[in-house]
Amino acid sequence: MTDPSDISAPVVYDLVLRSRRTVLPDGERPAAVAIAGERIAVIGDYDEPIPAHRTEDLRDLALLPGLVDTHVHVNEPGRTEWEGFATATRAAAAGGVTTIVDMPLNSLPPTVDTTALAAKRAAARGRTWVDVGFWGGAIPGNETELKALHEAGVFGFKCFTAPSGVDEFPPLGRAGLIRACTTVAALGTTLIVHAENPDRLRDAGSATAFDRFLATRPPEAETDAIRDVIDAARMTRARVHILHLSAAGALEQIHRARLDGIAITAETCPHYLALAAERIPDGATAFKCCPPIRGDANRDALWAGLADGRIDFVVSDHSPSPPAMKTGDFATSWGGIASLQIGLPVVWTEARARGHALADVARWMSRGPADFAGLRRKGRIAAGADADLVAFDPEREWTVRAADLLHRHPVTPYDGRRLTGDVVATWLRGKRIDTEAAPRGRQLKRSP
Repeated sequence: MTDPSDISAPVVYDLVLRSRRTVLPDGERPAAVAIAGERIAVIGDYDEPIPAHRTEDLRDLALLPGLVDTHVHVNEPGRTEWEGFATATRAAAAGGVTTIVDMPLNSLPPTVDTTALAAKRAAARGRTWVDVGFWGGAIPGNETELKALHEAGVFGFKCFTAPSGVDEFPPLGRAGLIRACTTVAALGTTLIVHAENPDRLRDAGSATAFDRFLATRPPEAETDAIRDVIDAARMTRARVHILHLSAAGALEQIHRARLDGIAITAETCPHYLALAAERIPDGATAFKCCPPIRGDANRDALWAGLADGRIDFVVSDHSPSPPAMKTGDFATSWGGIASLQIGLPVVWTEARARGHALADVARWMSRGPADFAGLRRKGRIAAGADADLVAFDPEREWTVRAADLLHRHPVTPYDGRRLTGDVVATWLRGKRIDTEAAPRGRQLKRSP
């Protein structure tokens, strides 16, 4: 072992990973990544001799930063039969996701006070294969709880402007939205918003045809609600974020709000970028989510918004449920899509076909969400960052089989879909994740 007092002795790193396609913050190039303990220590040239206890040459496999997914519904405790920390994070690791931030619903109790947060943390302890943080919830009547949740380390607060689908997490009206923004601004944190205007939503009654369900949640439901969020942010100077943007018609108002100095960001999801309403079969409720998947032209417009920066990043909105809750009726089925394990190949398949590079995908799915959440050591291959890394085969074509996925229930709209790109290995803080071994994931708190 090197004597640390001998300054002439060469440093011997724990691990060096070499790849001809290393995706760095400034683009893709051949490189060697030297790891000391849990951190990236040095980025060298691909052929550079670097002393290390172990070296792995990935050759033409791409080396990406671990994905950061800030929109995951784990549902534990209380609805662990829908999903759970063990199953969700095992699926995440298999998909190259090394950090998730868990939503405050649909667990029981929802994370709307510090007692519920403690229950959430207890449920996750020792059961996560990746690092996990938590959002708090903003609902009517819990305004006095937000400061304590903030001080306990949640990453910000989620609210709905329309019914959430579960009674214990009701939406905020306009006055409640303003109050939440006022509190969030004072705390210096972020309000993340499921933005749909309830006055624009319609009852489908029964809908086995997707277009009938789609008509009940028109784009105006999103654009109207986003306008209200922008107005509240302008009034209070709060930092706000639009979750799972589906309606591309909102892009221009988000852009104008930024030009006006409003601190607003937006995300979209793999299903809005890969799927289209025109090709959803009748009764195929695995495709149901809220807001809904829209048409081809809208999808193209979302890609344009992602390319030019009006959309900041891409996250899963992984929201699984038991198969019995996905009946053939779009009106009554649970509105959520399970995709945590396959988001990277889904997005890469579509991005590649549109002329984007792996560096773009890493910016959208790793660094973008990491920076949004204030996780400055995550989402990038750089000296000093956590050694969260993914070996990815960008050329391999394969077919999704729902039964092979690791989240709790084999329900996904991608079943049978042909994708390009496959995760080969995932490292968390310098060690390759082995889901047959003890989980090593840590619980994260918001940085002060």
